[in-house]
Amino acid sequence: MDQQIKDKIIVAKRALGAGSAKIKDAFRRIEDRIKRETDKIQSEVSARRSPLPEVDFSAVQNSTVSEKTKNDIRHRGFAIIRGVFPRAQAEAWNDELGRYIDENHYYEKAEKKRGLDQYFSQLDAARPQIFGIYWSKPQVHARQAPSIAAAKRFMNRLWDVAIPDGQEFDPDNDYTYADRTRRRRPGDKTLGLSPHMDSGSFERWTDPAFQKIYAPVFAGEWEKYDPWKAAYRTKTQEYPSPAVCSMFRTFQGWTALTPQGPHDGTLQVVPISIGIVYMLLRALQDDVAEDDLCGAEPGRALGMKPEWHRTLFDGLVSIPLMQPGDTVWWHPDTVHAVENEHAGRLYSNVIYIGASPRCEKNRLYAVKQAKAFLEGRSAPDFAAEDYEVDFRNRATIDDLTELGRAQMALN
Repeated sequence: MDQQIKDKIIVAKRALGAGSAKIKDAFRRIEDRIKRETDKIQSEVSARRSPLPEVDFSAVQNSTVSEKTKNDIRHRGFAIIRGVFPRAQAEAWNDELGRYIDENHYYEKAEKKRGLDQYFSQLDAARPQIFGIYWSKPQVHARQAPSIAAAKRFMNRLWDVAIPDGQEFDPDNDYTYADRTRRRRPGDKTLGLSPHMDSGSFERWTDPAFQKIYAPVFAGEWEKYDPWKAAYRTKTQEYPSPAVCSMFRTFQGWTALTPQGPHDGTLQVVPISIGIVYMLLRALQDDVAEDDLCGAEPGRALGMKPEWHRTLFDGLVSIPLMQPGDTVWWHPDTVHAVENEHAGRLYSNVIYIGASPRCEKNRLYAVKQAKAFLEGRSAPDFAAEDYEVDFRNRATIDDLTELGRAQMALN
C-alpha cells in the first residue's frame, strides 16, 4: 500500500476520533451486541434450524410476504427466494453454459491470461473457480427474466429510499450488472474465498459519502445507524480496480443452477446486518496501527480477519440446500465467503445476479457496459480478459427483450 493511501488513512482515523473514549465505549457496546447475535445464530444451528430467512417466489408474486419475514431479512441482511426460475429452466441453462465454455475452448484461453484478475489475491484462500464470461445466452436470458426483475423489486423495497429531494434510487427498475458464473468441481479443496465484503474497503472510512452513511457509527451512536437507509449510497466513490464494483448494488446475489448446500463448496454468510458496525469501530481501536484499517487495502475485498474480527467469525454459517432456480441475496455490508472445500458429489454452479437499481451512478456504468456487450468484451469492472470477442453462440442485441434493452441502457 503506497504512502499516499496510508496518509489518507491516518487523516481519516484522526478525524473519526480513533482511540477516543467515545469510540472505545461504542466498540464495547457493539462487541457485546455481536456476541449476543452470534449466540442466537449458533443456538439455531444447534437446533438444526437455519438462521437465514426464506421466501417462496409465489409469495413475492402475490405480495403475501409477511412483515415479520421482511423484518427478519432486514435483521439478517440476507434472504433466500425459492423458485424464481423453474428447475428445468435452470438445469437447461447449466447444460448450455457448459457447452458454451467447452466449445469455445475457454480453459485453454484462460491458461494464457492467468494473473490478470488480482481482486482476491490478498484473501486467505485461493482464487475460486469463477469463469470470466458475461455474455452467454443463459446469463443474458436470466438477467432479463421478468421473474428476476420481480425478485429484485421485492428486495429493493426493503430499503428506505426517501431523501429530501426525492429518491436515492428507483427500487422498481434496474440496470443490469453483468457478472460472471461459478462452476465448482466436486472434491475441490483450493478454490474457496475467505470471509469478506465487496463494494469498498478502505473507502468505508475515508470516502465522504461512506462517512455520511456511517455517521452515527463514527459519532459513537451506532444504535441510531440504519443499514437500510439509502441516502448517500449511490454517491460513494470506490477505488478503481479490476473487479471492484462501479455500480451501487442494493444486494449481491446469485441463482443456483445445480443443487448445493453445506459442504458443497458454496456460500457462507455472517447474517448480521449491523456486522459492518463492528468492523468499522474495530479499526479505530488503540491496538490498530495509525495507518492501518485491520488490513483493508485499496482495490481489494474488505477481509474479515481472525486476528481482528474474531467475534464475527462465530456467526459464519453455510446456506441451506439450494435447488436449481433458487436465488440468494445479501446486503452490500454483509460478510460472505465460499467454503474452502467442496465435499459434495455434484458441481456447485451459479450465475451471479445482484440488484443494481436505476440511479445516475448505475446509468453511467450501464452505458459503458453496453458497449462491451456489443463487442463481446469483458464487463468494464473486470479484468480485460475479453474471452468472448470471438466466442460462438454469444448473446447479441437480438437476444434482448424490451426489458433487457432497457436494463442494458440500449433503448
